Amino acid sequence: MPDEKETKTKGAPKEKDAGAKAPKKGEKGPPADKKPVEKRDENFRYIVRLINTDIDGNKSIVIGITGVKGLGMRSAEIIARMAGIPRKTKIGELSEQKTDELEKLINDYSEKVPHWMVNRQSDWSTGADMHLVGVDVDLNRRDDVNLMKMIRCYKGIRHEQGQKVRGQRTRSNGRTGMTMGVIRKKEEPGKPAEGAEKKE
Repeated sequence: MPDEKETKTKGAPKEKDAGAKAPKKGEKGPPADKKPVEKRDENFRYIVRLINTDIDGNKSIVIGITGVKGLGMRSAEIIARMAGIPRKTKIGELSEQKTDELEKLINDYSEKVPHWMVNRQSDWSTGADMHLVGVDVDLNRRDDVNLMKMIRCYKGIRHEQGQKVRGQRTRSNGRTGMTMGVIRKKEEPGKPAEGAEKKE
């Protein structure tokens, strides 16, 4: 027969720490440690204008530059390094003079990097290596598509038809227009449905 002490310890619930009480339903627990509010400089800009693009001033310099169309992480890091700005600096903390310097570096980017780092190598009309940013990206893309349509090359014809251009399969994906389905014949009233056997 088991001892009385063993039976008491088995059935009794475990004691909780007296100091740490769980909050009851509807009550709020102890307040969490609040992060100290960062003090902003008076000259902090919450929106920075760069290459006709509005950039959030709270973003770091590298992430902020990538907001400009045509610039990715690698090119943004190179531009920040050329400007001599630490990559964790917030773009809103920069003075207007520094942002003007950044804009000039972005415009002269293709001249200061190797040809394989630009986004438009050997342009068909000029033969130069260029790096397009902002509105120029969309304008040049539209011009290229219009040229392909005009000379009636395969890619141009596919663009006109709205089909896939780069050799993808079109059997299951990229379907446009009316949906195809099975059309059932309407049953005439009084006639039994096809396949239904007459019961004798």
